[in-house]
Amino acid sequence: MSACVPTRTDSSSSGPPESGPPKAGHRRRFPLAGADVSASISVFLIALPLSLGIALATGAPLQAGLVAAAVGGLVAGRFGGSPLQVSGPAAGLTVVTADLIQQYGWRTTCAITVMAGLAQLGLAYLRVARSALAVSPAIVHGMLAGIGITIAVAQLHIVLGGSPHSSVIDNVRELPSQLADIHPAALSMSALTLLVLLAWPRIPGTPGRMLRKIPAALAAVAAATAVAALAGLNLPRVDLPSWSNHALVGLPDGPVLGLIAAVLTITLVGSVESLLSAVATDKLASARRDAMPVPRAQLDRELRGQGLANITSGALGGLPITGVAVRSTANVRAGAVSRNSTMLHGLWIIIAALLLVPVLDLIPLAALAALVMAIGIQMVSINHIRTVTRHREVLVYAVTTVGVVLFGVLEGVAVGVAVAVAVALHRLARTRITYEEREGVHHVRVRGQLTFLAVPRLSRALHQVPHGSEAVVEIDGSFMDHAAFETLQDWQDAHAARGGKAELTGRSGPLAAPAHGKGRGGAEEDHACCGPWTPWRNHSCTPERTEAHGTRQLASGISAFQRNTAPLVRSELARLAREGQRPQQLFLTCADSRLVTSMITSSGPGDLFVVRNVGNLVPLPGAESGDDSVAAAIEYAVDVLQVRSITVCGHSGCGAMQALLNTPPGGADSPLRRWLRHGRPSLERMAGKEHASARLAGRQPADAVEQLCLTNVVQQLEHLRAHPAVARGLDEGRLELHGMYFHVGEAQAYLLAEPDRLFDRVTAVQEASPQAVTTTAG
Repeated sequence: MSACVPTRTDSSSSGPPESGPPKAGHRRRFPLAGADVSASISVFLIALPLSLGIALATGAPLQAGLVAAAVGGLVAGRFGGSPLQVSGPAAGLTVVTADLIQQYGWRTTCAITVMAGLAQLGLAYLRVARSALAVSPAIVHGMLAGIGITIAVAQLHIVLGGSPHSSVIDNVRELPSQLADIHPAALSMSALTLLVLLAWPRIPGTPGRMLRKIPAALAAVAAATAVAALAGLNLPRVDLPSWSNHALVGLPDGPVLGLIAAVLTITLVGSVESLLSAVATDKLASARRDAMPVPRAQLDRELRGQGLANITSGALGGLPITGVAVRSTANVRAGAVSRNSTMLHGLWIIIAALLLVPVLDLIPLAALAALVMAIGIQMVSINHIRTVTRHREVLVYAVTTVGVVLFGVLEGVAVGVAVAVAVALHRLARTRITYEEREGVHHVRVRGQLTFLAVPRLSRALHQVPHGSEAVVEIDGSFMDHAAFETLQDWQDAHAARGGKAELTGRSGPLAAPAHGKGRGGAEEDHACCGPWTPWRNHSCTPERTEAHGTRQLASGISAFQRNTAPLVRSELARLAREGQRPQQLFLTCADSRLVTSMITSSGPGDLFVVRNVGNLVPLPGAESGDDSVAAAIEYAVDVLQVRSITVCGHSGCGAMQALLNTPPGGADSPLRRWLRHGRPSLERMAGKEHASARLAGRQPADAVEQLCLTNVVQQLEHLRAHPAVARGLDEGRLELHGMYFHVGEAQAYLLAEPDRLFDRVTAVQEASPQAVTTTAG
């Protein structure tokens, strides 16, 4: 379940300006929010060591990384279309840039960067930015994994105190000799850097929360630098020559076809990475509820900004620039509210490059190499591998990764695209059609996409069905073209004309209900939408359906599931059975039958770990009175399943809250009374007028019951925080708590906004592109 906020649906259009035009007679003002200043400092502290490390990994002059970081902040930040995205040198272009420097030299590489920027301007003019998101995520993830492996293997040589070679194969071949000649000082500084990188986000308690305000990358490099300086270790260090000797762009020198291929590679990789990062940043900013609204990303403008930044960076002797997900995520989470944060971070880079050269010269190269090696390892994401496995695209991912490692980025991506197209054609053409007879009923089952390629085999299977017999055609696929549709329709008409009965199942659309007569299920198939649920009053289901009770109703529902739903979810459930459950959210709600959790959260198998009880109550630790079921579920979800969030969901017209309000103290003891005492703190909170902090957006609660329902959600969140497992998860920053209220009569969900205790209406919006989940390291 994702938080939804109103957004523009066309993020690639020019759209309105971020602020209105200045009024006549008034000077235009550029307000600078304090949140932007603090966020810019956080991003600067991350970007500074990473920019130096990426420059070291490419073999470029170290100042080139600082130039690219500054230009990315100032130029791409000012002219780009994603206000909160941070641009600069990125790990995704490290391998490409290193190859270009080795093949053509630094000045020609700068010229290639300028030409790639011009190409990006041309693409922005043609408004093709949205088309870049059509690249399969498996190819993008595979490309990043291949680049990450290449980076990690190369930097390992520097970590061990040596020098990297030109290719992954050479680096692997020379690794044994490098291991035999380890430099202890370099290895110790690299190990210290990696140790701090890993341990820094895991420091517990209040000191950990304070220290985590310093980026782990900066802390790791600073620790290694301090130790090396205090110990007087003799190590290769950063050597920033005078800016007067900085090499600028030169005329391109090399074969024309080779230069064209280099420009296309920089343009392709940089553009796709920037656009995917922009969409991901957009999602992060939209989900944030503690800041003013941020305009949606305009992708064509973002591509134009990236082009201008690359032209400027290349002309000034800087590395190629892309939008960088890691720095952009840090910018959003630090509270940035406008593009001023990105631009200020570029300004801080310039100041550091001019005034902090003596400090930067103390950094050991081994520490930067360890930092970049860690980035390369992180680019081989386990979550990405799980995603492509779930979508059966492991082959595309693996081929792209291996291709990038062995042949290069552009070649690897080209091979990945070819394999992705072949896999798509194979899936389109691969259709399994089977025929069998069971208990006098003839079954024809179609698995896969039903296209004209499968029509001959479909016709052969259908003609095996005897005239006048009862037949069921199960269509288990998501696509049917016109040729297949007409084949089925003609056969169905002919079979009915000869006295037969034909039922088509497993598919919505024109063929979901038979064209002649009713299927074996009678009119039930005409309203398959209500099959899984208890018939609703005033719903359009037939009288026979609404009068079903007891065993008949249960069996009818199970039958509808086995016939219509099971074929669609069987593969996913089989995967979950093999891999086990990995839900991201614990959803704690009331046992009320009107709350269909999967429906109101648009979730499916494996998404939610659900706990339901009367009144959506969370007993305080030690107050369970022998019933530890809720506490056990919380502990299991947080410590074993490692859920990332917990939602407490109340609802309107809750019988438990009515009982709390209307039941006088005392009276006969009962299981219900004993359970509802866990809701008394909510009643006391409301009576103590603390309920003023729990309110609905746009209107007052309808009555005392609704007020108590809202207050109860807030109170149960307080109870949750008292559970040890939840407290640990919150303290370590790996768990979030959410409050939700569902108004049954309005079919409207509200989410609790902290710390205002305001339940805000969730409105329907158009989701961002699924490519937005793609992120890159650096």
